Amino acid sequence: MASDASRPRTSHEHVQPHHAPTSGRTDVAAALMIFGGVMALFEGISALATDNLFLATRHYVFEFSLTGWGWVHLILGIALILAGVAVIRGALWARFFGVTVAGLGAIANFLWLPYYPFWALVLIAINILVVWALCTGMHREADAGRTAAA
Repeated sequence: MASDASRPRTSHEHVQPHHAPTSGRTDVAAALMIFGGVMALFEGISALATDNLFLATRHYVFEFSLTGWGWVHLILGIALILAGVAVIRGALWARFFGVTVAGLGAIANFLWLPYYPFWALVLIAINILVVWALCTGMHREADAGRTAAA
């Protein structure tokens, strides 16, 4: 027993950031992912139902059918919800997947601006906050794991 206590530990020993407790930022990111995913899901359902809610613009560079956009938002919404639930459960892969899907969601909503500008701007802001919170949360949790092991 005495030999274990006197043995110097290296800084990378027992560092497992995927087992570190999640920070508040990561929890907020997960909640925003679920909220943004539900909103994107509603966006997709509304577009697929050929609702009269959306504005049809002419001569837009990224002009796609409303049904196509509906499927894009529906798939992104489901992916965001699943990733948000996995982030709450502490899965490391979900954080990386969440950054990717939230980034794609921000791009999709940027291209969705002519159809419903206010909704798209809100979801762009949410997706950018998710990316920021997940990236800074991972960094802080890894640092906390390193200092706890030292």
